[in-house]
Amino acid sequence: MWWCELTAGEFRQRLAQGSDAERAYWLAALMREANTRDVWLFASVSEIKRLWPLAYRHLGRSKGLWEFLLKLPAPSGDSRAA
Repeated sequence: MWWCELTAGEFRQRLAQGSDAERAYWLAALMREANTRDVWLFASVSEIKRLWPLAYRHLGRSKGLWEFLLKLPAPSGDSRAA
């Protein structure tokens, strides 16, 4: 991530440890900032789907891209879901 100094190993630890909310934050940062093909080096589709409701709010302008790529709707609490 461009805004913090983490090695790839440290970033993997952030994705693997902590609460679901913390992991979702880092997952969304990856999804938002990395090239889409590089996301799969750090996360699986099943992990993204599991954390989707928590990660979604952190995706910024990339929400629509990931909804399309993963064929996932906005979580029901999101204002765009209506």
